[in-house]
Amino acid sequence: MWMGVDLGTQGVRAVLAGDDGETLGAGAAPLTGSRDGARHEQSPDDWWQAVRTAIGGALAAVPPGRSRRVGALAVCGTSGTVLLTDGAGRPLTPGLMYDDGRATAEAALARERGLRVQPTWALPKVMWLLKEYAGAEEHAGATGVRVTHQTDLVVSRLVGRPVATDSSHALKTGYDLAGDTWPYRELAALGLGAEMFPQVVRPGTRLGEIGAAGEAVTGLPAGTPVVAGMTDGCAAQIASGSLTPGSWNSVLGTTLVLKGVTPEPVHDSTGVVYNHRSPDGGWLPGGASNVGAGALGRAFPDADPARLDALAHHHEPATTLAYPLVSHGERFPFLAPDATALLLGEPRSAADHWAALLQGVAHTERLCLDYLDHLGAPQDGPLTFTGGGSRSAYWNQLRADVLGRTVHLPRQSEPALGMAVLAAYGAGAAPTLADAATRMVGTGHVLRPRPARTARFLEPYLKMVGELEQRGWLPAPVAAHARTRAARPVRADDPGDPEAP
Repeated sequence: MWMGVDLGTQGVRAVLAGDDGETLGAGAAPLTGSRDGARHEQSPDDWWQAVRTAIGGALAAVPPGRSRRVGALAVCGTSGTVLLTDGAGRPLTPGLMYDDGRATAEAALARERGLRVQPTWALPKVMWLLKEYAGAEEHAGATGVRVTHQTDLVVSRLVGRPVATDSSHALKTGYDLAGDTWPYRELAALGLGAEMFPQVVRPGTRLGEIGAAGEAVTGLPAGTPVVAGMTDGCAAQIASGSLTPGSWNSVLGTTLVLKGVTPEPVHDSTGVVYNHRSPDGGWLPGGASNVGAGALGRAFPDADPARLDALAHHHEPATTLAYPLVSHGERFPFLAPDATALLLGEPRSAADHWAALLQGVAHTERLCLDYLDHLGAPQDGPLTFTGGGSRSAYWNQLRADVLGRTVHLPRQSEPALGMAVLAAYGAGAAPTLADAATRMVGTGHVLRPRPARTARFLEPYLKMVGELEQRGWLPAPVAAHARTRAARPVRADDPGDPEAP
């Protein structure tokens, strides 16, 4: 069996998968955090407790009579989540989450030094933490302060010692993937010493084995290999099976993340699109928006999603126009730290409001793909949907209609499965990551767009583009490209559809 662990925003999930991808055991534990405007923090000790609970639940769920031997495990976390620890891995600060936006000034200073970062990236947050927790160095003592990603903390406790980080999580901390090194000169100019930063390895690299203490609290046998993981967006991409050039995976959870596969990195001078390195070569470009399903929970905390989905089809399009940001600021498909959620007009009913939010996410998703096209990123492969939002059949079809694209829904799509696939590859059970995914990721449904509905949503999409441009958030060349692309004929098929004529 292969284990994948996913540290999400609202909880931790652990999955045990067989060589064919069958789920043999799963466990979960909730997480809570502190939000207040641009602030979003979680407790590192809560991460560890939730991981222990989820792993224990997965092992307990293995069918009776089946061996509980785990071939290897890998862990993914939220991209850009970071904290400071001492040299032994003990937390000195809370964990600043992926969308904590308080490091705006630090991000501007880093960009002045030539580092293309966004305010929510880990590097500016490291600078912010060093100022906010000025006594951290004193508490660290002789071991010194260390930059630690969310997964680093968990894996170090599993193996019983500090470990290297993976290049996927290191990306938003400023790691240069092309040169395969930390930008030490630029970091030094920001007052950040080389000794603060961990060693970096490629995802899938063996980091160590479960130690005696890890066995005692999780039930995983000591000696179980632990391999370097990736960010949750990359993990979901692996679970989707989208690992061929030109393919894209759209992950709709609390927020929206798009990940693709290209033979060369996609260059973006604004830093909105960034490139992860695939574990076995190639590039995984993508971006993460602050728009997502989290906006539904904020607007309708006690809603019955299935009931509102059933009513939403009477509001196509909705009478209001939404850009449903979950938190302050936007980071993809444009960079606008001051952007705020939009709801233009007055909804006629709860169902109309719900429909506007669903459609707003779909319009944002279309703009993300238009921006990637603007940058020259190939999109001639399959498009897959994963994430919690993909559990809504109505929303899936709506998104396919708005995009005008054929969409593939994998049999399973959770990041924890992606990490189980990576664990199998890292342990040598498959020659390439794509081979491991082919064996362990099954194909589910295929959705085809309905051209009449695609045309129906064109006007509100272009209106949203105009509103974003008017506010100075969306650059004019990007808006112009979106309008040009929208003028293309509506098609019922696309090159990513294997059954297209």
